Amino acid sequence: MSAHQDGEARGYDPAGEVVEICRDLLRMDTTNYGDGSGPGERKAAEHVATLLDEVGIEAEVYEGVPGRANVIARWGGRGSDRDALLLHGHLDVVPAERDDWTLDPFSGEVQDGYLWGRGAVDMKDFDAMLLSLVRARARAGAEPERPTVLCFSADEEAGGHDGAEQVVRHRPELLEGCTEAIGEVGGFSATVRGRRVYLVEAAEKGMAWMRLTAKGAAGHGSMRHPDNAVTALTAAVARIGAHEWPVRLTPSMKVLLGSVAELVGTEATPENAEQLVEEFGSAARMLGAVIKHTTNPTMLQAGYKVNVVPQEATAHVDGRFLPGYEDEFFDTLAELVGDRVHVDYVSRQNGLETTFDGDLVDAMTASLLEEDPDALVAPYLMSGGTDAKHWDKLGIRCFGFAPLRLPGDLDFTALFHGVDERVPTDALEFGARVLDRLLDKA
Repeated sequence: MSAHQDGEARGYDPAGEVVEICRDLLRMDTTNYGDGSGPGERKAAEHVATLLDEVGIEAEVYEGVPGRANVIARWGGRGSDRDALLLHGHLDVVPAERDDWTLDPFSGEVQDGYLWGRGAVDMKDFDAMLLSLVRARARAGAEPERPTVLCFSADEEAGGHDGAEQVVRHRPELLEGCTEAIGEVGGFSATVRGRRVYLVEAAEKGMAWMRLTAKGAAGHGSMRHPDNAVTALTAAVARIGAHEWPVRLTPSMKVLLGSVAELVGTEATPENAEQLVEEFGSAARMLGAVIKHTTNPTMLQAGYKVNVVPQEATAHVDGRFLPGYEDEFFDTLAELVGDRVHVDYVSRQNGLETTFDGDLVDAMTASLLEEDPDALVAPYLMSGGTDAKHWDKLGIRCFGFAPLRLPGDLDFTALFHGVDERVPTDALEFGARVLDRLLDKA
């Protein structure tokens, strides 16, 4: 049965509005600079609430911090005593420099089968898929049997402290009954030896955003300064950035690499893990970072004049640690930093990992395979962080599942926070259909 025929059989088209909705969201600048100076999410949140209201779904717009708006709505599950499913996406995006892009990052233009714009894959695409299918189902009277909570959050790109964390801390009743959640980043395809493999996020690394500070004696640059703060700091940063972390395979990556090993005709081991990751082509950029801890220096600040030795020097490091190996990460980090440098955490959040089993996993797998029967579906560990870290505090089991069937030659992982972010329009339609099937099975 074709997608068109399937839509006719269902009496509605879950993908009918997905490109239009995504385009409209991309045209709303919700840039998150991480310092509270951006436009915020209020305009986009009100737009989302209106889209839900138009089909009879009442939503609350909640601001735990002024201008940082979250949209939460309950839908379906009338008369059901089942636990609720949380479907969540975020409305903010990272900054984009117009001069770096081929097309204006807030134009929402469609060109050569792609919808362009900041947030096209992170993650206004999922927001649009969700809104399109929810509106189609609501109009058709096809509410899901399982109680469902829809959440569109603020501030995810800066750790979620002004968004999901505010909901968890101050309005947890909005998520009452939720035991499982689906959001970013997963459900997208990678091609391995001609076979599409859909990666469902079942785990994500922990986050340790660090500010390193070294203090010394200020003075004239022409004199001896054995307690130079810049020297102490840069030595620590160099040690951290150059450290070779060992390969560690968490349960999710054992399953994923085991599936790839079968295609290759071998077995997955820590010794050949890096070679198996390379089978994913451009996706190895992300997957190569989830078989090890990572510590990437990102910012340095010190001094104000060439002939003045400063009293203080600071640096920032983006640390990501594997779930289950936290002690190894922080013990090693302490050795690398040394005694001269003090560490503060801009954001420190735990890693997460859940087993790849149960009814929801079966539903995600079946929904994908009904649309793409010859594919493989496997869990993976995601290198970044999501709002799942906050939902986990309420005991909610989280997965990343924003399904996209992608061309094998698309460098998809480079689009996250990269220039010329774009998503295939047919992938948006595919994702809306898969999520629609999921609601019938979850």
